[in-house]
Amino acid sequence: MSDVLVTGYTGFIGTAVTKELLSRGWRVTGISRKSMLPQHESLTQVNLDLLDLSAVERFFSANSFEAMLHLAWYLGPKCHVHDINMDWLAVSLHLLRCFQQAGGRIFQANGTVSEYDFSFGCLSEEKTPLNNASLHGQCKAALYHTAQAFCGQHGMTFKWPRVFNLYGPGERTSRLVPSVILSALRGEDIKVSECLQIQDYLHVADTAAGIVEVFESDAAGAVNICSGTPVRLRSIVESLVELTSFHGNVLWGAIPGALEFPLIVGSNQKLRSLGWAPRVSLQDGLKQTIAWWRKQYVS
Repeated sequence: MSDVLVTGYTGFIGTAVTKELLSRGWRVTGISRKSMLPQHESLTQVNLDLLDLSAVERFFSANSFEAMLHLAWYLGPKCHVHDINMDWLAVSLHLLRCFQQAGGRIFQANGTVSEYDFSFGCLSEEKTPLNNASLHGQCKAALYHTAQAFCGQHGMTFKWPRVFNLYGPGERTSRLVPSVILSALRGEDIKVSECLQIQDYLHVADTAAGIVEVFESDAAGAVNICSGTPVRLRSIVESLVELTSFHGNVLWGAIPGALEFPLIVGSNQKLRSLGWAPRVSLQDGLKQTIAWWRKQYVS
């Protein structure tokens, strides 16, 4: 198979997507400004800061790719309200233009559940408005609309896998699943919100498989990457407590909830129509994630 350019290939999702692409026989050129993955004969790793616009232009003047998966975006602290989302919107549009001018034909970028108006509860590509209150969601939606129009104008294929909540090995420790696991393994009080919301969670490996399935298919436009199965956050915490044999205190309501909406779950009919199906059950995925954290560090 031919080469595919992947930005953000060393991130939580990017690592899993790169692994999935390599397993399917793709040759990957990965762009990252910080870290690298273990060497692989089909993986070329490039240190490049996408915020350095001149460096990006120089890169594309020397390299051309038919297809790109743009996964890079700021997902650090306060990512939903941080002003840097504006920078990443501008950077992504610049990247797309450089890619097109270098002969690019297939542009795929990760969308997010946070584009949707959460008040609708059950979220679908065709019916749910993109009217999220967060700056992160608005910037992603702006990229979706602009990139779609640009690709259409230049005869390019545009794909937009819209990623929902996910979990798995390597997730940031501030997120729900790893924070609960680490507290349990260390014998500390588990501090969580009331965890009464019902949401949609998918293992990172299944998320990556969905993203690559969209890439390899004839699908265009937005495709939800989600489990389609509602799960109450409290049940996830209770499962983690049981699976880690934790006997300490779970302090429900010790921290404020991140979202006020009681239900956020996606329709994945479009994704399933491509032949995708989840391979990791929630229970098995939580077990795998606990095992991974046991091997890392528990101080």
